[in-house]
Amino acid sequence: MTNDDRRLRPVDLARLAGVSTQQIRNYEEAGVLPPAARTASGYRVFGEVHRRALLAYRTMLRGYGPVTATRIMRTLHGGDTPGALALVDAAHAALHEERVSLRAASEALELLAAQPPAPLPRSGGGLRIGEVAALLGVRTSALRVWESAGLLTPARERGTGYRLYGPTDVRDARLVHTLRRSHYLFDQIRPVLEDLRREGSTEALRAAIAARGEALTARTRGMIEGAGALHGYLEACEGDGM
Repeated sequence: MTNDDRRLRPVDLARLAGVSTQQIRNYEEAGVLPPAARTASGYRVFGEVHRRALLAYRTMLRGYGPVTATRIMRTLHGGDTPGALALVDAAHAALHEERVSLRAASEALELLAAQPPAPLPRSGGGLRIGEVAALLGVRTSALRVWESAGLLTPARERGTGYRLYGPTDVRDARLVHTLRRSHYLFDQIRPVLEDLRREGSTEALRAAIAARGEALTARTRGMIEGAGALHGYLEACEGDGM
Protein backbone atom coordinates (compact mmCIF):
# COMPACT_ATOMS: atom_id res chain seq x y z
CA MET A 1 0.00 0.00 0.00
CA THR A 2 1.44 3.41 -0.99
CA ASN A 3 1.33 6.47 1.23
CA ASP A 4 -1.45 7.97 -0.93
CA ASP A 5 -3.53 4.79 -0.61
CA ARG A 6 -3.25 4.36 3.11
CA ARG A 7 -6.41 4.08 5.15
CA LEU A 8 -6.98 6.47 8.03
CA ARG A 9 -9.44 6.16 10.87
CA PRO A 10 -11.32 9.12 12.33
CA VAL A 11 -9.04 8.92 15.37
CA ASP A 12 -5.97 9.26 13.12
CA LEU A 13 -7.28 12.51 11.65
CA ALA A 14 -8.42 13.71 15.06
CA ARG A 15 -4.93 13.28 16.48
CA LEU A 16 -3.43 15.03 13.48
CA ALA A 17 -5.61 18.13 13.98
CA GLY A 18 -5.88 18.01 17.77
CA VAL A 19 -9.66 17.68 17.73
CA SER A 20 -12.14 15.00 18.76
CA THR A 21 -13.22 12.13 16.53
CA GLN A 22 -16.74 13.56 16.65
CA GLN A 23 -15.40 16.79 15.20
CA ILE A 24 -13.94 14.83 12.29
CA ARG A 25 -17.36 13.29 11.67
CA ASN A 26 -18.89 16.77 11.86
CA TYR A 27 -16.37 18.03 9.33
CA GLU A 28 -17.37 15.32 6.88
CA GLU A 29 -21.08 15.97 7.36
CA ALA A 30 -20.52 19.71 6.86
CA GLY A 31 -18.61 19.15 3.62
CA VAL A 32 -15.29 20.34 5.02
CA LEU A 33 -13.94 16.89 4.13
CA PRO A 34 -14.86 14.92 1.01
CA PRO A 35 -17.32 12.05 1.58
CA ALA A 36 -15.62 9.11 3.26
CA ALA A 37 -15.85 5.51 2.10
CA ARG A 38 -17.58 3.04 4.40
CA THR A 39 -16.67 -0.45 5.44
CA ALA A 40 -19.18 -3.27 5.22
CA SER A 41 -20.04 -2.63 8.86
CA GLY A 42 -20.59 1.11 8.23
CA TYR A 43 -17.38 2.54 9.67
CA ARG A 44 -15.87 5.57 7.94
CA VAL A 45 -12.60 5.07 6.11
CA PHE A 46 -10.56 8.14 5.32
CA GLY A 47 -7.53 8.51 3.10
CA GLU A 48 -4.78 10.90 2.06
CA VAL A 49 -7.20 13.31 0.39
CA HIS A 50 -9.04 13.72 3.68
CA ARG A 51 -5.79 14.41 5.50
CA ARG A 52 -4.92 17.10 2.97
CA ALA A 53 -8.40 18.62 3.17
CA LEU A 54 -8.25 18.70 6.95
CA LEU A 55 -4.85 20.39 7.04
CA ALA A 56 -5.93 22.95 4.44
CA TYR A 57 -9.11 23.76 6.36
CA ARG A 58 -7.37 24.07 9.71
CA THR A 59 -4.82 26.42 8.16
CA MET A 60 -7.58 28.53 6.63
CA LEU A 61 -9.39 28.99 9.94
CA ARG A 62 -7.01 31.64 11.26
CA GLY A 63 -7.55 34.07 8.41
CA TYR A 64 -10.99 33.25 7.03
CA GLY A 65 -12.75 32.12 10.19
CA PRO A 66 -14.88 28.95 10.56
CA VAL A 67 -17.95 30.19 8.66
CA THR A 68 -16.16 31.31 5.49
CA ALA A 69 -13.61 28.48 5.57
CA THR A 70 -16.43 25.93 5.84
CA ARG A 71 -18.34 27.52 2.96
CA ILE A 72 -15.22 27.46 0.78
CA MET A 73 -14.50 23.80 1.44
CA ARG A 74 -18.14 22.75 1.13
CA THR A 75 -18.45 24.57 -2.20
CA LEU A 76 -15.23 23.02 -3.44
CA HIS A 77 -16.29 19.51 -2.47
CA GLY A 78 -19.64 20.15 -4.09
CA GLY A 79 -17.80 20.34 -7.40
CA ASP A 80 -17.87 24.13 -7.80
CA THR A 81 -14.23 25.20 -7.78
CA PRO A 82 -14.93 28.64 -9.36
CA GLY A 83 -17.57 29.25 -6.70
CA ALA A 84 -15.13 28.35 -3.93
CA LEU A 85 -12.51 30.71 -5.35
CA ALA A 86 -15.14 33.46 -5.61
CA LEU A 87 -15.71 33.10 -1.87
CA VAL A 88 -11.97 33.52 -1.35
CA ASP A 89 -12.01 36.67 -3.48
CA ALA A 90 -14.98 38.05 -1.53
CA ALA A 91 -13.24 37.48 1.81
CA HIS A 92 -10.14 39.34 0.65
CA ALA A 93 -12.25 42.19 -0.76
CA ALA A 94 -14.16 42.50 2.53
CA LEU A 95 -10.89 42.69 4.46
CA HIS A 96 -9.66 45.41 2.14
CA GLU A 97 -12.84 47.41 2.75
CA GLU A 98 -12.32 47.08 6.50
CA ARG A 99 -8.81 48.45 6.13
CA VAL A 100 -10.01 51.37 4.03
CA SER A 101 -12.76 52.06 6.56
CA LEU A 102 -10.27 51.96 9.43
CA ARG A 103 -8.01 54.42 7.70
CA ALA A 104 -10.90 56.80 7.12
CA ALA A 105 -12.08 56.40 10.71
CA SER A 106 -8.59 57.09 12.01
CA GLU A 107 -8.40 60.37 10.14
CA ALA A 108 -11.93 61.42 11.09
CA LEU A 109 -11.57 60.49 14.74
CA GLU A 110 -8.26 62.27 15.14
CA LEU A 111 -9.91 65.45 13.87
CA LEU A 112 -12.95 65.02 16.08
CA ALA A 113 -11.00 64.14 19.20
CA ALA A 114 -8.40 66.86 18.80
CA GLN A 115 -10.93 69.67 18.48
CA PRO A 116 -13.17 71.11 21.21
CA PRO A 117 -16.87 70.29 20.90
CA ALA A 118 -18.39 72.27 18.03
CA PRO A 119 -21.18 74.76 18.73
CA LEU A 120 -24.69 73.43 18.30
CA PRO A 121 -26.61 74.25 15.11
CA ARG A 122 -28.92 76.46 17.17
CA SER A 123 -28.75 78.21 20.52
CA GLY A 124 -30.65 77.08 23.57
CA GLY A 125 -30.41 74.38 26.14
CA GLY A 126 -29.41 71.66 23.70
CA LEU A 127 -30.68 69.47 20.89
CA ARG A 128 -33.49 66.96 21.13
CA ILE A 129 -32.85 63.34 20.19
CA GLY A 130 -34.55 63.68 16.80
CA GLU A 131 -32.36 66.65 15.91
CA VAL A 132 -29.18 64.79 16.81
CA ALA A 133 -30.32 61.75 14.85
CA ALA A 134 -30.94 63.93 11.78
CA LEU A 135 -27.57 65.64 12.23
CA LEU A 136 -25.73 62.31 12.27
CA GLY A 137 -27.93 60.50 9.77
CA VAL A 138 -28.92 57.73 12.22
CA ARG A 139 -32.16 56.57 13.80
CA THR A 140 -33.23 57.78 17.21
CA SER A 141 -33.27 54.13 18.29
CA ALA A 142 -29.50 53.95 17.70
CA LEU A 143 -28.95 56.88 20.05
CA ARG A 144 -31.08 55.18 22.69
CA VAL A 145 -29.09 51.95 22.35
CA TRP A 146 -25.81 53.84 22.72
CA GLU A 147 -27.19 55.55 25.81
CA SER A 148 -28.30 52.23 27.31
CA ALA A 149 -24.76 50.92 26.74
CA GLY A 150 -23.38 53.84 28.75
CA LEU A 151 -21.75 55.54 25.77
CA LEU A 152 -23.92 58.65 25.84
CA THR A 153 -25.24 60.55 28.87
CA PRO A 154 -27.48 63.38 27.68
CA ALA A 155 -29.14 65.63 30.24
CA ARG A 156 -32.90 65.61 30.76
CA GLU A 157 -35.16 68.61 30.38
CA ARG A 158 -36.94 69.58 33.55
CA GLY A 159 -40.64 68.91 33.52
CA THR A 160 -40.79 67.00 30.23
CA GLY A 161 -37.88 64.59 30.78
CA TYR A 162 -36.84 64.99 27.15
CA ARG A 163 -33.21 64.29 26.34
CA LEU A 164 -31.06 67.35 25.70
CA TYR A 165 -27.75 66.89 23.90
CA GLY A 166 -25.09 69.51 24.54
CA PRO A 167 -21.96 70.11 22.39
CA THR A 168 -19.97 67.37 24.16
CA ASP A 169 -22.86 64.91 23.81
CA VAL A 170 -23.06 65.59 20.08
CA ARG A 171 -19.30 65.13 19.73
CA ASP A 172 -19.50 61.82 21.59
CA ALA A 173 -22.39 60.70 19.40
CA ARG A 174 -20.33 61.51 16.30
CA LEU A 175 -17.44 59.45 17.66
CA VAL A 176 -19.67 56.49 18.48
CA HIS A 177 -21.28 56.63 15.04
CA THR A 178 -17.90 56.70 13.30
CA LEU A 179 -16.48 53.89 15.40
CA ARG A 180 -19.55 51.70 15.00
CA ARG A 181 -19.29 52.03 11.23
CA SER A 182 -15.74 50.71 11.56
CA HIS A 183 -17.02 47.63 13.45
CA TYR A 184 -15.84 48.62 16.92
CA LEU A 185 -17.65 46.98 19.82
CA PHE A 186 -19.20 48.97 22.66
CA ASP A 187 -16.50 47.73 25.07
CA GLN A 188 -13.86 49.09 22.68
CA ILE A 189 -15.58 52.45 22.30
CA ARG A 190 -16.21 53.05 26.00
CA PRO A 191 -12.56 53.64 27.05
CA VAL A 192 -12.09 56.03 24.13
CA LEU A 193 -14.97 58.20 25.32
CA GLU A 194 -13.97 57.93 28.98
CA ASP A 195 -10.45 59.07 28.18
CA LEU A 196 -11.68 62.00 26.14
CA ARG A 197 -14.10 63.07 28.87
CA ARG A 198 -11.56 62.71 31.64
CA GLU A 199 -8.55 64.44 30.13
CA GLY A 200 -9.37 65.29 26.55
CA SER A 201 -6.71 62.74 25.56
CA THR A 202 -6.64 60.81 22.31
CA GLU A 203 -4.39 58.05 23.67
CA ALA A 204 -7.22 55.53 24.09
CA LEU A 205 -8.45 56.45 20.64
CA ARG A 206 -5.07 55.81 19.08
CA ALA A 207 -4.70 52.56 21.02
CA ALA A 208 -8.07 51.29 19.78
CA ILE A 209 -7.22 52.12 16.18
CA ALA A 210 -3.76 50.54 16.50
CA ALA A 211 -5.25 47.36 17.98
CA ARG A 212 -7.73 47.13 15.13
CA GLY A 213 -4.94 47.63 12.61
CA GLU A 214 -2.88 44.86 14.21
CA ALA A 215 -5.90 42.53 14.09
CA LEU A 216 -6.40 43.25 10.39
CA THR A 217 -2.72 42.61 9.69
CA ALA A 218 -2.93 39.28 11.52
CA ARG A 219 -5.99 38.32 9.47
CA THR A 220 -4.22 39.29 6.24
CA ARG A 221 -1.27 37.07 7.11
CA GLY A 222 -3.66 34.28 8.06
CA MET A 223 -5.50 34.61 4.76
CA ILE A 224 -2.26 34.48 2.80
CA GLU A 225 -1.26 31.32 4.64
CA GLY A 226 -4.74 29.83 4.21
CA ALA A 227 -4.88 30.66 0.50
CA GLY A 228 -1.53 28.93 0.05
CA ALA A 229 -2.81 25.83 1.83
CA LEU A 230 -5.96 25.81 -0.29
CA HIS A 231 -3.90 26.16 -3.46
CA GLY A 232 -1.77 23.18 -2.43
CA TYR A 233 -4.89 21.13 -1.73
CA LEU A 234 -6.40 22.03 -5.12
CA GLU A 235 -3.22 21.05 -6.92
CA ALA A 236 -3.10 17.73 -5.08
CA CYS A 237 -6.72 17.01 -5.97
CA GLU A 238 -6.18 17.87 -9.60
CA GLY A 239 -3.08 15.69 -9.66
CA ASP A 240 -5.13 12.80 -8.31
CA GLY A 241 -7.79 13.41 -10.95
CA MET A 242 -10.46 14.55 -8.47
